[in-house]
Amino acid sequence: MKTAGIDGCKAGWILTTFDENPEYRIIESDENFISALREFDRVFIDMPIGLEDENYTRECDRELRKVLGAEYAPSVFSPPIRPALHAPSYVEANMQSYEYTEKKLTVQAWNITPKIRLLDRVLSEHEDLRESVFESHPELIFMNLNGGMIYQKKNTKKGLRHRLGLIVDREKVADDFFRDIKEEFRRNQVDEDDIVDSMALALAAKRSIEEGIKTIPKDPPVDSEGLKMAIHYV
Repeated sequence: MKTAGIDGCKAGWILTTFDENPEYRIIESDENFISALREFDRVFIDMPIGLEDENYTRECDRELRKVLGAEYAPSVFSPPIRPALHAPSYVEANMQSYEYTEKKLTVQAWNITPKIRLLDRVLSEHEDLRESVFESHPELIFMNLNGGMIYQKKNTKKGLRHRLGLIVDREKVADDFFRDIKEEFRRNQVDEDDIVDSMALALAAKRSIEEGIKTIPKDPPVDSEGLKMAIHYV
């Protein structure tokens, strides 16, 4: 099976695979994004899949925050509710969110709403991809790679290098990928943490073929469009 990890970045998306022919790529168009999802048999992606209609926080996000602990819980934010997904502006999305939940949509969530909207559309129009594209979370992957604890936050140099080291210990080519991507692309295209997150997702997707997939929560609900709301991990 072909596996890959995908994370959002300023240029679009960054994809990594540690299969027989390891590679990385920056995906800038919607068409290439859809093609990439079809190219691989299993994709772990750090982007919300499945949205609540009226509840501000999904069960999977609430449980993941507990697993990560108070210090790292802010890395998990609530995506927009489905009624606010197609709002033309942050102001209107905020109004719709508050109308249903009495809570406002965070700026973080709004900034990635176009990517959430794209992925939601793709999975709605191509239902077969629901069996191969899984929402995951890099910090949960790093926690498990590090024996159940997180070393330091990834916005510190030590935290970033530690995370990269956890991947390199298992996939030596990751060190070359990290250096090459930094040289090939500017910071306004892809950040260093995007690179390590994509590689963590790729590693988890690859390991899941032999080790299986676990979910948070254990019995995930589906949203009104039939999309499973769960965080997948190994």
